[in-house]
Amino acid sequence: QVQLVESGGGLVQAGGSLRLSCVASGRTFSPRTMGWFRQAPGKEREFVGSISWNAGGTNYADSVKGRFTISRDAASNTVHLQMNSLKPEDTAVYYCAARTVPYKYDYWGQGTQVTVSS
Repeated sequence: QVQLVESGGGLVQAGGSLRLSCVASGRTFSPRTMGWFRQAPGKEREFVGSISWNAGGTNYADSVKGRFTISRDAASNTVHLQMNSLKPEDTAVYYCAARTVPYKYDYWGQGTQVTVSS
């Protein structure tokens, strides 16, 4: 079993930055991909970005491209989401997720709230 714990959320003004972290614990952790998702009130959960655990390649939603950066530290089983130039529309609960099997994210964190004030 794998546990994912996010941290780093909070309240920030528009234009500011936050760095989210997600630490994985449990059995030997070797995912295929780590992803970040978010869900705003009244909206469906949406993909933010992902990183290939071994190769380090990244992929981002158009809405965050150029502002958000995902990185990982394999030694500490941690993935980060650096968020710059934040906008009020980035307000959401942010979740990290691990894909250890093909085609689906099978482990999820509990989420961390990010609120961007205008």
